[in-house]
Amino acid sequence: MPKEQQEVVVLGGPHISTSATTTTINMPEISTPDHVVWSLFSTLFMNFCCLGFIAYAYSVKSRDRKMVGDATGAQSYASTARCLNISSLIFTILMTIIFIIIYLTKK
Repeated sequence: MPKEQQEVVVLGGPHISTSATTTTINMPEISTPDHVVWSLFSTLFMNFCCLGFIAYAYSVKSRDRKMVGDATGAQSYASTARCLNISSLIFTILMTIIFIIIYLTKK
């Protein structure tokens, strides 16, 4: 047999694999909201006693914990950020109402 025909015999035709195996990796998705946008808004517009800035710091920590995969840590930081954002919102609204009342009573 000539050498060229031996290579064809050794290499053979194209192999079509009918039993393809696939591997699926299921990553658990943590759906804990981190409140970063709300905290940024509180920091920029309603930063009563730096509560908005502190809430933003906790939100970033929550996002970091979520990226690492620590669901309980992310939920804890997110809960703290939410409480700080709510406190900042309430204090800012109260201070605005008090300033309006003081301004209207001075006239």
